[in-house]
Amino acid sequence: MAPPPAPPGLPAPADVAAPVVVYTTRWCGYCHAALALLRDRDIEHVEIDVSGNHDARRWMREVTRQSTVPQVFVGGRSIGGYTELAALDRSGELDRMLASL
Repeated sequence: MAPPPAPPGLPAPADVAAPVVVYTTRWCGYCHAALALLRDRDIEHVEIDVSGNHDARRWMREVTRQSTVPQVFVGGRSIGGYTELAALDRSGELDRMLASL
């Protein structure tokens, strides 16, 4: 089943040219950590701030089955949050995923 369309004004991961898309909120420490990891590794990414955007948060829950941020997408595929991103980075799998795009 195809994911539901993103609400108006919210780019869906597949519509963003960058290989990594991170949905964040301004006050989230894990969001800041995920963005720092991507910056430190010089991985091209786009941050989409969903602070206060209830439609965006509802859409993210439908797509990822998660209610937390950050929500990280690699190549349009949800990989989870910061914990999963860091684990993929440590294992080398993140590099493999990015190389396959």
